[in-house]
Amino acid sequence: MPINDEVFARMDELSPAERKVARALLAAWPTSGTESAASLARTAGTSTPTVLRLASRLGFGSWPDFQARVRDEIADHLNSPLRRSQEGIALGDGGTLGRAITDRVALVESLGTSVPPSEFDRAVAVLADRPKQVALLGGYFSRYFAMVLAAQLDQILPNVDFVAEPLGHDVGRFLQLGKGGVVVVMDFRRHELVAQQAAAAAKRQGATVLLITDTSLSPVVESADIVLPVTVDGIPFDSMTPLLVLIEALVEGVLRAAGPRGLERMRQWEESVRITRASRAAHAEGDVRDDTGPREVGAGNVEALTLPGTGGAL
Repeated sequence: MPINDEVFARMDELSPAERKVARALLAAWPTSGTESAASLARTAGTSTPTVLRLASRLGFGSWPDFQARVRDEIADHLNSPLRRSQEGIALGDGGTLGRAITDRVALVESLGTSVPPSEFDRAVAVLADRPKQVALLGGYFSRYFAMVLAAQLDQILPNVDFVAEPLGHDVGRFLQLGKGGVVVVMDFRRHELVAQQAAAAAKRQGATVLLITDTSLSPVVESADIVLPVTVDGIPFDSMTPLLVLIEALVEGVLRAAGPRGLERMRQWEESVRITRASRAAHAEGDVRDDTGPREVGAGNVEALTLPGTGGAL
């Protein structure tokens, strides 16, 4: 397990002074792990012996041993998808499908150790506790998974939005976030500056920040109230398989926690929204369209997305 992930997972075991050091480590990771013990102590507002005690608690005999491990992890983290692919291909190309399945099953199973159950439960509780608004954003690849999570949560909770450009043309919706709002940020290596800036802005506005990231931890952790780390190692790119499983687990957890409210929201969706399917697209000649029920959703038919009694678009 990466050092920063272990520090995060063991927060509850630390003394108050050690927690200060741990927070300082995570806030500026990984640079903080390469500083001298005295420098880190000053940043955390503690003493050098406290820093050394934390290193010892993590299983390191000395601070230089701790720093050496940090440098190794940085080198591993900086490996590009190209380098990882070159190294992986060098191992041989036989049995690619079987190896890919085995590797991804292992990644899914790693969720049990990378995601603290208490953090997962907090994430479910925050989303299910009638937030005024839920905004979701993601990075270059993870944006598509943020869209999936937004689409599914929207059928359980009201006021859920995927925000494509929180600091661009979507800034109006993003600025609505405030106390009682939740922003879900997906930011995976290589971490993106816009995620850090957007999360900091949401935090200043009083919103709860839920971060879903890789185990090296995005810099968004500085603003995050809840952090769900996911192991995503893969070839040629980071594997999103465990992220999808985590998303499905979150949606199930929110539905269970929301109870009748969530089920009623789903009932309204099912009764009010029809998505045209190929299996029923071809109607027999002479069929008469029934305009008394909800209209089918298709191109040029967005007005069909209404809920009973709202008088407006969904």
